[in-house]
Amino acid sequence: MYSVSSFPQAIAHIDADAFFTSVEQALHPELKGKPVVTGKERGIVACASYEAKALGVKRPMQLFEARKICPRLICLPSDYETYSLFSKRLVAIVRRFTPAVEEYSIDEVFAELDGLRRIYRMGYPEIAWKIKETIQREIGITVSVGLSASKTLAKIASKENKPDGFTVLRARELQCFLAKTPLDRVCGFGPNSVMLLKKFGIHYVLGFIQKEESWARRFFGKIGVELWHELRGEKVYGLVLEEKTGCQTVSKTKTFTPPSGDKDFVKAQLIRNLESALIKLRRYKLQAGRLAVHVRTHDFKSWGVEADFDRSTSSTLHAVSLAAELFEKVFKSGVCYRLTGVVLSQLTEDRTVQYSLFDSLPKIRALRSLDRVIDGTHEFYGKHTLHLGTVLWLGKHRQHLNQRGDLPQRKTRLLRGETFRRRLNIPLWQIAV
Repeated sequence: MYSVSSFPQAIAHIDADAFFTSVEQALHPELKGKPVVTGKERGIVACASYEAKALGVKRPMQLFEARKICPRLICLPSDYETYSLFSKRLVAIVRRFTPAVEEYSIDEVFAELDGLRRIYRMGYPEIAWKIKETIQREIGITVSVGLSASKTLAKIASKENKPDGFTVLRARELQCFLAKTPLDRVCGFGPNSVMLLKKFGIHYVLGFIQKEESWARRFFGKIGVELWHELRGEKVYGLVLEEKTGCQTVSKTKTFTPPSGDKDFVKAQLIRNLESALIKLRRYKLQAGRLAVHVRTHDFKSWGVEADFDRSTSSTLHAVSLAAELFEKVFKSGVCYRLTGVVLSQLTEDRTVQYSLFDSLPKIRALRSLDRVIDGTHEFYGKHTLHLGTVLWLGKHRQHLNQRGDLPQRKTRLLRGETFRRRLNIPLWQIAV
């Protein structure tokens, strides 16, 4: 373990505090200091502000339960479009300081600071503090920053003093710090790993890294050895700097309220998700070889099944038969459902198609032509103008028609020339003049 006082490497983990609600409070200053949650459109708490968390509100609590705890709770629909814009702005600010940036998630960023002291004429902690200060000044949200010698240690450090925290974990401080750090704080130790370590009398991270490397390999394999080195301040995981140019899966889910046990209605929700996923698949000129469907009940229990298509496809009429078969396997009568979803995987480029001996080429070409007509109609008249007849069941229950009535303000207060589907990539601040 390093004993020097300086950093052998310097990696900062920047983690936005209660990101979704922080964005809402930045856009709506009147919400600052008040208990706020997002997720109104789904009926559950997607994100809770620290004011709400202090009162006992947490995710994924149902909103009616959260309101019992805090009657003055402010519930807002999630505005993922705006959250994404803030995320991009946050990353852009970090990239001003260093080109070595990894977009870990929508609200988390890793930044490598090695070699920057000469440029900025200040130490690594001062550089990390400058990044934190700039983010908070320019986009109006607080972030917690952890600075250490590895990604794993930096991530642990950023959680230490949330919210609005700043923790510098030097090599000489590791032993004292990790002696009081619980095992479940380590990204990579799941419940089973923690239970196993406790059987050996290890309750804190220091106990793990004091074991021999061979011991970590024996019980936890390659990942265990990597974490053993990372937690000792020896960098193993480098930053992933490349932007994602493709996708491994395409998924679509839909939550509806109130929950429903009507089989035709729930199936219609699933097929609508399938249509949306296939529209996206065709937009990116991809085809899928595998389909998974899943459902969630009113008491938040989930299950699903998956199967391969007989050939890779992006055609709605080709995919719907398999979706219907899988739906029959997951649907249970007498149960109320609140969510359906589909996942398309084993994606390949839709350039060349390998036909089997028994494929009907005229039918395949007809389906492709039909998909082009559907996509062209959607482009001109709007998404889902043309849809499968099964989806008509969505109109059977009137109470579900306005389930998206609680829309983010960015989708209802449009600028000149904008439409519900096409908007400028800018958030709208509510500023009193």
